[in-house]
Amino acid sequence: MSAVHLAQLSCGVFFLTGLITGLWKYRGMITSAEGQAPAYVDICHRAALMYAFACLVLAEFARLSEWSAGVNLAAVVLPVVFFGAAVGSYAVHGILQDTDNQLRRPHRIGKRHVHGRMVSAFIYLLAVGEIGGFAVLLVGSFDRLTVA
Repeated sequence: MSAVHLAQLSCGVFFLTGLITGLWKYRGMITSAEGQAPAYVDICHRAALMYAFACLVLAEFARLSEWSAGVNLAAVVLPVVFFGAAVGSYAVHGILQDTDNQLRRPHRIGKRHVHGRMVSAFIYLLAVGEIGGFAVLLVGSFDRLTVA
């Protein structure tokens, strides 16, 4: 599978996830006395939609990139994996309704505590993976973007 195709397929998966979680969010809103879905149901919905469109950006820059197919594929895989991990973690918190801020200490998933270093490590890896993957594609596209 090419980097462009992976990014396009990921776009479709995230967009469908956003649409489905939109139903989940709507159900939460209509069954809540306050008219609001749980915080992480809302976050999951919005993030999935945002990542769908981010994948289109990755697809376009992978298409423009002059790096090898393997480099472009790795540069797309990294952000997509972290996009998925983020949406997955939001969905878990939405299901468990265990927090309205996953970075609040003590860090929890359900009734279990998560060591702060693990949370920090994940956030830093996420940043490196998402920013690094896109930066590789951007640099690989630079010549095509700057041709007059």
